[in-house]
Amino acid sequence: MHLKVRVSPNASVDRVEGLGEDAAGRTFLKVRVRAVPEDGKANKAVIKTLAKALRLPKSSLQVVTGQTARLKGVDIVCADDSHAARLINEWMSR
Repeated sequence: MHLKVRVSPNASVDRVEGLGEDAAGRTFLKVRVRAVPEDGKANKAVIKTLAKALRLPKSSLQVVTGQTARLKGVDIVCADDSHAARLINEWMSR
């Protein structure tokens, strides 16, 4: 599965905020992380936060695009009938 994620670094808490939409109408998942956006710290925090929310090991997630941008592409390896897949589909269908 592939998720578009908009990251807000330097937040007060690590959490998945819900859906957002850009000016072109593309949907993304909003994620806040306490980490600073340097040396890949925010990317690692995004992976950790999403893995916890999806109940998956961190090794199942990978930032594949936007390593230095707020808008990132995250690939997620999970079974189509897993809790994680159902949660992702729920997030993206709102």
